[in-house]
Amino acid sequence: MKKLLLQLDTDPMASVFDGVVAFDAGVDHILPYGGVTPENVQDLVYGAMFTRGGDKLKNTAIFVGGSRVEAAQAVVEKIQETFFGPVRVSVLMDANGCNTTAAAAVLKMNRAFPVRGKRAMVLAGTGPVGMRAAGLLALEGARVGITSRNKERGQNTCRLLRELYGVEVTPYELDPRDQAAVQEQLAGVELVLAAGPPGAVLLEEGVWAELPQLQVVADINAVPPGGIPGIKPNDDGKERKGKLCFGALGIGGLKMKLHKAALARLFTANDLVLDAREVYALGKEL
Repeated sequence: MKKLLLQLDTDPMASVFDGVVAFDAGVDHILPYGGVTPENVQDLVYGAMFTRGGDKLKNTAIFVGGSRVEAAQAVVEKIQETFFGPVRVSVLMDANGCNTTAAAAVLKMNRAFPVRGKRAMVLAGTGPVGMRAAGLLALEGARVGITSRNKERGQNTCRLLRELYGVEVTPYELDPRDQAAVQEQLAGVELVLAAGPPGAVLLEEGVWAELPQLQVVADINAVPPGGIPGIKPNDDGKERKGKLCFGALGIGGLKMKLHKAALARLFTANDLVLDAREVYALGKEL
């Protein structure tokens, strides 16, 4: 039986990128829809639920994407409300690459320098990738902090991580324009991940190079000048200034493998819901 993927995108048009990756992951046919919202998704889900029965249901799956992570999460919640009993199909949410990127970054960092018991800081950690990466680091046993320019936003993110992952993460109000304050806050930190938006410099090279306890430096931003100048996009464990460095493309290679593996996993059962933790666990198997 053909593997069918219902590609639901919250943007006006379904992502070509996500469609190509799905074909490369072994999907036979993609049914792409753009402009998907919690209000209009129910009938699309019914179409996936009621056309195949029993063990054949696992041959249909749903991918939820788009550029707005919160909007995609709301769609996923509505999808789960639509399912009932065993009549359901598997779902992967990876809007803006949030889950696969966070999982890939933490996998890279943990393999290079096991994080259990170590101090880790996620710069700009209130965004979709940063929040998920912070949660995964904490689940691995790291003592994690996140930074934000907005104190309340940082506190809310840590509260959400406590609710979702059952972990304690510490918020720090920090303005990256004050690199002296950044240096002071990172004293004693052993792993740093920059998860800010394109064009936002979060940690200058002259600062991270002089932090004696810092062992691993990672940046998910490939747009120059990058979140952490001095790291090259292709760095994949490259030693610079005595630190192991991971750039956006170095992380991105594993992110793509995770994306394809997660899509393939959807078709092994009809009751999977793959989020950051599930994608991360899958990455450990690769």
